[in-house]
Amino acid sequence: MKLVTFIHNGLARVGVVRDDGVVDSQDDSQIPATMIDFLAAGDSAMVRMRRLVESAQPKFVLAEVKLVAPVPRPGKYLAIALNYADHIAETGKDKPEYPSFFTKQSTCVIGHGEAIHMPNVSNKLDYEGELAFVIGKRCRHVPVDKAHRVIAGFTVANDVSVRDFQARSPTMMIGKSFDTGGPLGPWLVTSDEIADPHNLNIKTWVDDELRQNSNTQHMIFNCYEMVAYLSQAMTLEPGDVISTGTPSGVGVKMQPRGYLKVGQTVRIEIEGIGTLSNTVVAEPDESVIF
Repeated sequence: MKLVTFIHNGLARVGVVRDDGVVDSQDDSQIPATMIDFLAAGDSAMVRMRRLVESAQPKFVLAEVKLVAPVPRPGKYLAIALNYADHIAETGKDKPEYPSFFTKQSTCVIGHGEAIHMPNVSNKLDYEGELAFVIGKRCRHVPVDKAHRVIAGFTVANDVSVRDFQARSPTMMIGKSFDTGGPLGPWLVTSDEIADPHNLNIKTWVDDELRQNSNTQHMIFNCYEMVAYLSQAMTLEPGDVISTGTPSGVGVKMQPRGYLKVGQTVRIEIEGIGTLSNTVVAEPDESVIF
């Protein structure tokens, strides 16, 4: 299934994309309305959703609803650094002995079609096309051979990076967490539809220029190893997002630098999942106090 969080007439809820339409989860009152609550409800909610998709016609035309990030506000958004051999080579750094994770703050998350802001404080805005997965079961100390059981599904991520702010701190957190710096989408493809997440073509375009072209088989640490490593330290919960690293071709390593510019569109396509597209706009320059 292609699970989505969508907005229609100002109301957000979970649905499933089928053909060119969206099946509305709220046609079954027993299905929770938010993605995190839906995933937390476990296998029973997933079974009800599958039955609904099989029996109901799409309630909305896909083009008539607004897709937001599949998990609009994840409890945790963790991303791994230096996880593709070719990206390690272009950075000139050593292959890591252990997985190295950083946090992207959940306020950075946006969906397919939403705008990425060019920060007022920097013009060193960069893209990183990545496969991301979403945790479906609360878990701790998960062995590698059972890690597939706790992954609800896979989506496309853009680990947008403000490179000068990233370089100022060894944790990289601020440079990875600017508002609008976490595009996810367009949907969450359930794990049963991805035969092997470690053999998917991944490509990133800036406008019509192909910048990244690789395959997830080139990861140093695979998705299941990431789950096992992280769950040694922390409880992973439904809706947590884990992004799996980027291949070579990032703007900061191009000559001359290939930083993003206002008006450019980043398009990331992952085989079997879909395409995530976001256009860069100038950040609104007014101060905002809510």
